[in-house]
Amino acid sequence: MKKRILFFAAILLAATTTIFAQGNGMQGITDATNMVTGYFDPATKLIYAIGAVVGLIGGVKVYSKFSSGDPDTSKTAASWFGACIFLIVAATILRSFFL
Repeated sequence: MKKRILFFAAILLAATTTIFAQGNGMQGITDATNMVTGYFDPATKLIYAIGAVVGLIGGVKVYSKFSSGDPDTSKTAASWFGACIFLIVAATILRSFFL
């Protein structure tokens, strides 16, 4: 009989602890979501700025290769252009996925 009462008390204690833990967990998740969404707009603008700088550097490199008559110009242009497009698309997709 004493074991049953002890077991019942342990179950009751575990249930009330779980109830209180859920409330704090939900508040923590809400706070984390608000913090992440607050950082997304500046991070997206930063990625766009990095994409613009990469595009300018790539344009200068492609121009220098084209001016020197390097036959590998199209491959270099495609790789730099692909990097810029990837940065822009990745920022846009991340923004639409998380916000």
